[in-house]
Amino acid sequence: MTTNWVEWHNAYDDPTSGLVRRLAHVRRRVLTALRDAPAGEIRLISMCAGQGLDVFGAVAEFDRTDDVVGRLVELDPENVAAAKARGVPGIEIVEGDASVTSAYYPADVVLACGVFGNVSDEDVQRTVTLLPMLCRPGATVVWTRHHEAPDLTPSIREWFAAAGFEELGFDTEPGYSYSVGTHRLVGEPLPWQDTKLFDFVGKPFDGRRSPVS
Repeated sequence: MTTNWVEWHNAYDDPTSGLVRRLAHVRRRVLTALRDAPAGEIRLISMCAGQGLDVFGAVAEFDRTDDVVGRLVELDPENVAAAKARGVPGIEIVEGDASVTSAYYPADVVLACGVFGNVSDEDVQRTVTLLPMLCRPGATVVWTRHHEAPDLTPSIREWFAAAGFEELGFDTEPGYSYSVGTHRLVGEPLPWQDTKLFDFVGKPFDGRRSPVS
């Protein structure tokens, strides 16, 4: 399984793949969130971070790199090694369980990319509901989910609204199954507690389905 999760990243080598097009949207949304942040330290966290291509690509274009303090959490050791090899100062790569709040700290930019397509619908809702716990006031959350039938993205957007977020963008395009959502916390962060967000039940890309979640 470890090898398959590494091979999942091979789709990034194909410029026509949905994964590449999704990555461009995620990087753009993360970069915008960084640029909109006030002066001073900017905290960033990423769940199931893979090799960190989204975070590193966005930070590389940001002119206040020294202000970014990040934590990328990823369970696969080969992906962790690849992320560390391309990492940047200030970004910590943690090999660990991304499903528990204890892996993180409250942040200004939160990535939940490649998560919602690999957990149950109930756990998607639970994670969205608890995301304000991982947010500083006014934090931006960037998330992804395919919109293949049955399309859960309308419900996810409603859950974000109910959790105190306003939608900043929802990116997709005809012919591709990806969606990239961006939300800002306008409500209050939730009090911190150690809890489990989700059970990861997804399977690595096996070459027969779109590697987009």
